[in-house]
Amino acid sequence: MPYASLNRVTLIGNLTHDPELRELPSGGSVCHIRVACNGRRRTLEGGYDTKPNYFDVSVFGAPGESVHRYLQKGRPVAIDGRLEWSEWETADGQRRQSVTIVASDVQFLRGADSGAGSSDELAAGEDELLAAQGAEAELVA
Repeated sequence: MPYASLNRVTLIGNLTHDPELRELPSGGSVCHIRVACNGRRRTLEGGYDTKPNYFDVSVFGAPGESVHRYLQKGRPVAIDGRLEWSEWETADGQRRQSVTIVASDVQFLRGADSGAGSSDELAAGEDELLAAQGAEAELVA
């Protein structure tokens, strides 16, 4: 089946700061994280140059609450979601734009130095996240 358009993003990287959770006027919640992913390109000398890329990610509802509860700066994560573009005007009349990733799936990854709690705590957090993502998917369906 051909697609007229496709908006999907998958990335693996590390959190650059602790997750920030805030309440929405609707009563729901959103967790904001920033993920750093390194890109590599070949140099003229034949070696490789590494350049970090930073992405803002929003995780809504119960999955976002789990991300806030169990993750912190430096933790590796895998994100699957879509891009969302927004445009606004500042108080002095300048137009601004941004692109954010809205996560539909967040996977907690274990790094060599994840800096998190015990394995049991991480497993409980992952189970909670999976259950929350499943509940969110049922609401959408």
